Amino acid sequence: MFAQFGRFCVIVALVLTTGAHWAALQTVAWTTMLADHLRTDSLSEAVTRTFDGRHPCSLCKAIAAGKKSEKKNEFTLQTQKLEFPPSPKNFVLVAPSCFRLLPQTDTFAESLVFQPPVPPPRNLFA
Repeated sequence: MFAQFGRFCVIVALVLTTGAHWAALQTVAWTTMLADHLRTDSLSEAVTRTFDGRHPCSLCKAIAAGKKSEKKNEFTLQTQKLEFPPSPKNFVLVAPSCFRLLPQTDTFAESLVFQPPVPPPRNLFA
């Protein structure tokens, strides 16, 4: 029971964080507007009046106001200029005094020398 409530809370938090609740409300508003316009207009006229943006219903206006007020509350990220300590202008790379190559060894090839046990161990397949 507690795990289901926790999952529900996580889903609600994700929906509210991503703004999916505004999309769901807008879908309800458009469906209601389309049904209202179909009572008096043809299908093409009803679709045009619903989605043209010039005839918003009260729910569409409330959704737009809610989105606008939600964006005002968001904080603005202030970036700061990174400051580094001054470095000397004459930066020189110096090669090491002694250099030698180490011999290359292939440890993977050496590990392939041993053959697997025959028959295979039984406890791995049980």
